[in-house]
Amino acid sequence: MARTVTQAFDEFLTRLTPLESEREARTKHRDGVEAALRSSMEVGRFLEIGSFHHGTGIRRHCDVDLLICIKSAKPGSSDTALGWVKNALTASFPNTRVRTSRPAVTIEFANGNETWKVIPAFSAGRGEESVRVYEIPGPETGWMGTAPEAHAGYLNEINSIGKISGGAKKLARLARAWRYYNEVPISSFYLEMRAAEYISGEETHIPVWDICGLLQKLDQIGLAAMKDPKTVAGQFDACLIPRDREEAVSKLRRGANRARKAIEAYHKEEMDEVFYYLDLLFGGNFPARY
Repeated sequence: MARTVTQAFDEFLTRLTPLESEREARTKHRDGVEAALRSSMEVGRFLEIGSFHHGTGIRRHCDVDLLICIKSAKPGSSDTALGWVKNALTASFPNTRVRTSRPAVTIEFANGNETWKVIPAFSAGRGEESVRVYEIPGPETGWMGTAPEAHAGYLNEINSIGKISGGAKKLARLARAWRYYNEVPISSFYLEMRAAEYISGEETHIPVWDICGLLQKLDQIGLAAMKDPKTVAGQFDACLIPRDREEAVSKLRRGANRARKAIEAYHKEEMDEVFYYLDLLFGGNFPARY
């Protein structure tokens, strides 16, 4: 019996959702990571952020993002702060791969199957409505502002709107899947915020329309920087590393073209074509029609 497009997206989203065993595995190292950092520097606060915490992560492609608020004075170069974190983790986990990947230091447990990204942060005070704002490593050696709790709140706020209930996180997960399966060097956070922004203007959540519409919209605006919807941290760039932009734009254009063809076929009720282009869109990982 042939699957409908809706049934295929339901199955795909189920496949994408991290397993409970993944969650359990990733929590076992938290105490060790925190202890390693506290032993080397004075940390005021640990804050889990990112897709794993937000409920938008991808099975087997889901990192744990941990922001650490360092109490000492912010150094002039963000390289210095990244060095502090890398040295602390390397000293405590000498047989584990530790590398710098802005804006974080990445530590890979279980032969790379469990990845933590530790982001050094310094308090930048409070923004509007007493929102906590931090400065974290930006491009090159500089700094950039972030307000992770405010941005998580924005995602949850859009996700809870009755007419599209649950749609913001589902669309963010689909956007992340497109990114991972096609190795597109676009910030996951940027995609998450763009997904919430896009769906906030929709009357209903229909996955095939929304993921295709989102990619075409991003192509139309040329991956333009996004203004912070909470107006507390400036704007978000699509690519954290400037040299990645050309590759990201090229892959987005290809994805947007496949999305356009999928929607055209959907209009014509040519379901085999729809499934063909959706499978291309997600790097050969979309459920088959039969």
